[in-house]
Amino acid sequence: MHPSPEQPNALRAELDAVRQEYASKIGRADAEYIRGVRAVARSAKIAGRLLVHFSLEPISWSAGVAALAVYKVLENMEIGHNVLHAQYDFMDDPSLRSATYEWDMVATAKTWKRAHNATHHVYTNVIGRDRDFGYNAFRFSADVPWRPFHLVQPLLSPLTGLFFEYSIGAYDLGLFDALGPPSARAAAPRRRPAREVARDVWGFVRKVARKGFVEYVFYPALAGPFASKVLVGNMLANALRNGWAYVVIYCGHLTERTASFSEEDLATEDRAGWYARQVMGSSNFEASRIVHVLSGHLGFQVEHHLFPNIPAWRYPEMAPRVREICERHGLPYATGTLGSQFASAMRRLVRFAVPRRGERRAAPGRSAAGEVAASAAPVG
Repeated sequence: MHPSPEQPNALRAELDAVRQEYASKIGRADAEYIRGVRAVARSAKIAGRLLVHFSLEPISWSAGVAALAVYKVLENMEIGHNVLHAQYDFMDDPSLRSATYEWDMVATAKTWKRAHNATHHVYTNVIGRDRDFGYNAFRFSADVPWRPFHLVQPLLSPLTGLFFEYSIGAYDLGLFDALGPPSARAAAPRRRPAREVARDVWGFVRKVARKGFVEYVFYPALAGPFASKVLVGNMLANALRNGWAYVVIYCGHLTERTASFSEEDLATEDRAGWYARQVMGSSNFEASRIVHVLSGHLGFQVEHHLFPNIPAWRYPEMAPRVREICERHGLPYATGTLGSQFASAMRRLVRFAVPRRGERRAAPGRSAAGEVAASAAPVG
């Protein structure tokens, strides 16, 4: 069933109206919210460092690891991710400005913004253009030609979750590009100068070294004979943050109900089509308020992809209206519990690890460019 000419226009107008309404509300309440979250994060950081460092028994040490992990989760997801989307630039606070913010993970803010904001959010789930889709190393669509290394993705993908900050850093630098389906030559992004690439790689290496020294050398050394418990505590806190980010991102992008698109879909896409692609290429999960805060409100991935510059804490209020608009216009609004959405993403990971009859396989030594096709068409 194809939409009438009026349907895309109505969809665009209604979602534009929601965006404008909430953009007009941005102000003091948003500033107070993010400053409050930052205060909680800093308190968790101090408590976590002290407990991990000075604990004399497992219970207080475990509490310290948990507090430190909460700090890292809040700093990366509710603060860092949303600040880097320019959600709080209106405050004119140098410490919360997207242009200068640097977050507490090894991926540099500069390369992340280029890969995420300027590419993923523009080309959401367009195979060959959205380098976020499947993170290139993994296969999540029959439109991606199968290769033998995809057989190990059910084991390799969860393993990368433990080191997710490094995986994201490598992805931001384009180090996984050779593993994924390249863009058609006519649509391929401009090749960056070697000097610029080298500068970004050097920035990543320096940040890895600096953060690794602080977490795994400096703090443990301060504990003297108890260095091992501080080292293990810091490693666990980082692993918890990484694993949680992996779960949240997979739930929002890679469930069985999210659609993929071809580069050809972009040729005729208008504003309504872009809105529709964001909805069909994203999925939400249902959870408690605290879980949504800890996820950076990315349990509302649909709303985030529609309105990435609106402060994320407003998404729960926006979601019912967005869902009603989508359902009225025949757009699938994918949502479910956190557990069911993660299970769905893992099923998809396993499903596409092995090719089925009729699915294309990449020919040895040949590019997959131009071989992708849409698995769902956007409205408009």
